[in-house]
Amino acid sequence: MANYVVALDEGTTSARAMLVDARGRICGVAQNAFAQHYPRPGWVEHNPRDILSAQLGALTELLVSRGLGAADIDSIGITNQRETTVVWDRETGEPVYNAIVWQCRRTAQIVDVICGDPVVAREVRAKTGLIPDAYFSASKIKWILDNVEGARERAEAGRLAFGTIDSWLIWTLTNGAVHATDVTNASRTMLFDIHSMSWDPWLCDLFGVPMSMLPEVKPSASVFGKTAKDGVVSGVPICGVAGDQQSALFGQCCFETGQAKNTYGTGCFLLMHTGCEACSSTHGLVTSVAASAPGVAAPEYVLEGSVFVGGALIQWLCDELGLIESSADAEAVARSVEGTDGVVVVPAFTGLGAPYWDADARGAIFGLTRGTKAAHIVRAGVEALAYQVYDLVDAMQADSGIQLRTLNVDGGAASNDFLLQFQSDILRTPLRRPQNTETTVLGAAYLAGLTTGFWASPGQLHDLRRADSVFMPDMDDRTQASLLARWHRAVERTMTVAPRER
Repeated sequence: MANYVVALDEGTTSARAMLVDARGRICGVAQNAFAQHYPRPGWVEHNPRDILSAQLGALTELLVSRGLGAADIDSIGITNQRETTVVWDRETGEPVYNAIVWQCRRTAQIVDVICGDPVVAREVRAKTGLIPDAYFSASKIKWILDNVEGARERAEAGRLAFGTIDSWLIWTLTNGAVHATDVTNASRTMLFDIHSMSWDPWLCDLFGVPMSMLPEVKPSASVFGKTAKDGVVSGVPICGVAGDQQSALFGQCCFETGQAKNTYGTGCFLLMHTGCEACSSTHGLVTSVAASAPGVAAPEYVLEGSVFVGGALIQWLCDELGLIESSADAEAVARSVEGTDGVVVVPAFTGLGAPYWDADARGAIFGLTRGTKAAHIVRAGVEALAYQVYDLVDAMQADSGIQLRTLNVDGGAASNDFLLQFQSDILRTPLRRPQNTETTVLGAAYLAGLTTGFWASPGQLHDLRRADSVFMPDMDDRTQASLLARWHRAVERTMTVAPRER
């Protein structure tokens, strides 16, 4: 009997392969970094072959190091950086251009032109749940077709294939037999109607993308195919696929309406499960499709909000200001003072995201006096992460009408107990941190293992979370209200557009 599920985690800077056993434990890890390419300011690319080399190398290293073969592996789950776009030739399997990464801003003008008409922009948002932006895949595909010699002609002849990174991996692992994606990744392309759960002809025509390029869309918990590539363990079913943030939500066992998770990474990603209702946001959030367990008939949805600068702020305090020796020191330094002494940090280094959406806002530190110490600024930086997440939660509750009961947390900065206690205090909501914070990997593994029966039901997965750490709110209402008012005053001072009414 197979003892493990393998999760492939293809991220923005590295690719990992992990072994997950029946108790949800990580039993082995292999990881390879790959190069980042910046051809021009604001442009970000990956070589798709580098991604494959890193990911397949990690998979091979993981299995060889443990002496494992196909008989030991129940299935493979894939989770990936979302929106990143690859276009390749179906006949040769060769990419026609580098992968255009989700961070890349080269197509911003394309989106402005195509969606400049408010009627068009509203229709795009109504169909996709997304705010028209270069972040998503549609304009990236158009750029490749318009700028790579002969690409559009080959695409219109049916010779080219598009895929997000999951599709590129599936195509390669199955030796070109399967061109598919899952609903979570499809919902981040800006070509997918999240209500009909299908590629939309109007959207494809709007962005000039031939529908013949698009992969088959399957539920996240599905049999996508079996591995068949030379040099890779063969005959293992690929049975779970989800974009990284939806995968983390599933890995946190957020299967029901109103459950939410926040990932404290370089930025922060907050997702709330809204059940079978695709909630339309009026507070700058986006709506996407959730990853669902096998047997869930109706589509399920999430509301998502992003904070541009999360853990990156703590790294900045370390690397650029030299206020701490390492990010790990932030908690002890923050605890060394009773408060911030009135200091507020607004980390709008690249503008403000949801719910403000002010791209021209810039970061600032307020409340400095002659008595301000480095520890006050560090503490204010840590608190700024919590304030930004508060604003996202506030927006989500307003959009969904759902009161958050518990916030599940993960990501690197979630190891900071001071941050999580302050977050609970400001939200007036319990926080739950799993013992195993590799929730993105667990989500992909759980989707695959539920599909094959490696795990019997989602309920069984809840039992694997008994060792959670729980942070309960412990701040009086007056203090909470005063701190939030000070934060919002500081945010308003950084803004270049009129703030939304709160």
